[in-house]
Amino acid sequence: MANDEMNDNEEMTVTLTLDDGTELECVVLTIFEAGGRDYIALLPAEGEDADTGEVYLYRYSETNGEPELDNIEDDDEYEIVADAFDELLDEQEYDELVSEEDLEDFDGIDEE
Repeated sequence: MANDEMNDNEEMTVTLTLDDGTELECVVLTIFEAGGRDYIALLPAEGEDADTGEVYLYRYSETNGEPELDNIEDDDEYEIVADAFDELLDEQEYDELVSEEDLEDFDGIDEE
């Protein structure tokens, strides 16, 4: 999966073409697995959806090294993906709350 590639300091972006033909630049938040498939989470870079923090979720795959995004049209599949993304966010928040230094301090406690 491409998660490791996104840990660099550079922001990856994609341009979505919406149903009405307008284009929307989005920041790639992450690519993650749910239910045995890969999905991508995108955050609009500007506009109303960027201000509200709305995240777009799509199926993600690569063909000949080219990324492909597909709409999630099944409500049950969307729920699985949204729950997996929420869990991923919860894990990241936990990691931010418990810093590496705190973990080192915890590991350094001697049990007698």
